[in-house]
Amino acid sequence: MNRIERIQEMLKDNPADLFLRHALALEWIKVGEDAKARLLFEAILSDAPDYIGSYYHLAKLLERIGENDAAIGWYEKGMAAAKAAKDQHAYNELQAAYEDLVY
Repeated sequence: MNRIERIQEMLKDNPADLFLRHALALEWIKVGEDAKARLLFEAILSDAPDYIGSYYHLAKLLERIGENDAAIGWYEKGMAAAKAAKDQHAYNELQAAYEDLVY
């Protein structure tokens, strides 16, 4: 059983587990399934806007596939969420990625 299958099996017991869903999205990226990863990241952030780590990975995915305007929007949302959560480390990472894209 590969990693994707193992994570999917674990999700059967707890389909709302944000950590497992995020891990699955990262695995989808590794195997070139960007559309599946994107949908999963968007679902995570719709369900839990305070799940800060998914903003960075979703925005990076969008940036990589040339959807820069969408990436900028997710970086901005992520920075706002990180600021609200008082997560300075995540804010700094999102801001650096945002500035690399915008400037």
